Order: sequence, then C-alpha cells, then structure tokens
Amino acid sequence: MISIENSLTLEECRERIEYLESFLLESRIETLNRALNMRTDYITVMTENMFHAQNASAIVRHCEAFGVQNIHTVEDLCPFMPTLNIALGTDKWIGLNRHETTADAIASLRSKGYRIIATTPHHKSCTPETFDVTKGKFALVFGTEKTGVSKEVMGEADEFLQIPMCGMVDSLNVSASAAILIYMLSQRMRLECNDWQLDEESRTRTLYEWYRYAVRDSEALLERKFPTK
Repeated sequence: MISIENSLTLEECRERIEYLESFLLESRIETLNRALNMRTDYITVMTENMFHAQNASAIVRHCEAFGVQNIHTVEDLCPFMPTLNIALGTDKWIGLNRHETTADAIASLRSKGYRIIATTPHHKSCTPETFDVTKGKFALVFGTEKTGVSKEVMGEADEFLQIPMCGMVDSLNVSASAAILIYMLSQRMRLECNDWQLDEESRTRTLYEWYRYAVRDSEALLERKFPTK
C-alpha cells in the first residue's frame, strides 16, 4: 500500500518525479500516467474488520482495477491483511488508511466531505441503478463477512445501498458485492460527474509514490540526488 509523502512540497515532488522519470521506459511512463488519469477519490471504500485475507485482497484488486485510489479500514477486532498471491501487486498502487475504530473512520471521512453509504441487503433503499452519484463524494462501507456492517454504521449512514437478488439467496459474498458496486458506480460516476478525477496535488503526490515503486533502488537514487540534511 502506498503512503503519500506529505513532508515534501509539490515543487519538491515534481523535481523528484522528473528525476525518477529518467530511469523509466517511455511505455512504463505512459502506463502509469494513463492509470493516473482514471484514478478517483470521489469514491472511496471503507471496510470493517474484514477477517478473510482473500476478501481483503480481492477488494484491493477491485479498487485498483476500477480506479478507486483509497481504501479506509477499521481494525479494532482484526487486521486488514491482503495476501500477495491474490492481490497480485495491486496493493502497491492503492492508498490504505487504517483506523482504530468505526467512529474514527466515519469522522475522518466526514471531515473530507464523504457521504457514508452502508451496503446491506437488509435495508430497503437505493440500488446501483438508482443511487445518486452526482450528490457528492461517497464512501461505500462493507462490513464483516458474517454479520455485515455494524449497528454503528447503520446508525450513522447517510444512505443505504443494496444489490437486488433474483434467486433464493438474499446476499452475495462481500468481495463479489464490492466488485459489482465499485464497477457500476465508478462507471456511472465517470459518465455523470464532472469533478471525479484527482485534484492536482493528489495527482502529483500519487505519481511520485508510484514512481518510487516503479524505479528500482529509487530510495538510494533519491538520497544521492536529494540528500537529506
């Protein structure tokens, strides 16, 4: 998971991007910038105590695949631990924000202007087709594998979102639900919203972190070019 370096100014990040770029093939630069152009923090994902590593890994892959840049996790009962053989390296390109409690996570998200959207099959409300993506940024909250989102989330949620079922079951595995919702809502967001891309500061800091991962021995190279005082 990437950790955005906020101690540097934007100009310092740009200088380091320009330097690291000299160690990358043009095709690699194009791939990274193409992915960056599709990245968003208009949608984010929050998970509560996801104890199956395969589900954590799958959600990381879904977010990376569909351009959701940040994940927020609540880990007061169990850690969010993706496994490498399922995440397949996608964790290197996603920001992970860990929170000790659900209250902390919700407060942090609200301070950034996010609507809290509880995903649950047990509360009649919006579907992926009827949910209003244009009302502003939103956080999709996924609960534990067995019991779903907590009562705290249900009480704090601004809206509820469900995937309608046509068969005998009333819900899907959490990673399957996440894949459907992230894909459908990110597609609608790009079609219906004008401000979904990362802002200039987020783009610059994210690209710098990506270049640090993409360039072999980047830390040594940066220390030699930009020695710390």
